[in-house]
Amino acid sequence: MSTPGHYFESVYADSADPWDFAGSWYELRRYGLLVASLPERRYRVCFEPACSVGVLTESLAARCDEVHAVDVVDAAAERARRRISRAGLAHVSVRTADALAPWPRPACDLLVLSEFLYYTAADRLDALIGDLLRLVESGGTVVACHWLGRSEDHACHGEDVHAALARRDELQRLVHHREEGFLLEVFRRA
Repeated sequence: MSTPGHYFESVYADSADPWDFAGSWYELRRYGLLVASLPERRYRVCFEPACSVGVLTESLAARCDEVHAVDVVDAAAERARRRISRAGLAHVSVRTADALAPWPRPACDLLVLSEFLYYTAADRLDALIGDLLRLVESGGTVVACHWLGRSEDHACHGEDVHAALARRDELQRLVHHREEGFLLEVFRRA
């Protein structure tokens, strides 16, 4: 079973930044490594589902002509919009939406999957990944980074997510970076 949406609503109701994305050394370092591992100097269109409060979104903006970020929780998306507005990043759009909701571009050349796919039930993971990969143009970059710990709110483990990505014939792995706390992988879509 996937983690229900009301869970996230309650988490953001209790805290403006429930996972301390803006202050945690783990998160800030992970974001730095993720952005540094991107193989292209510049991307035309980035799509970041589950953007939370927009800390990674802001970092991605420096490398992209357009960033389209979404989060299912309106409070999180609103905080991300305020962060982006304060930074003056007019080329970044943040909406309250599901990862597969229609968005303004037919495709992206950068898809960022950061610590959200493990909220998807293992038996639905392959289908969701397939749907997300259809948004990525041929030759585009897919970056995935997931915590390797265990949590009751996760429907599957970070290892399951990356194993599902590794099984995809249309993905060629370019980067594999593993630490005690997380796994970061970068792929090129065929």
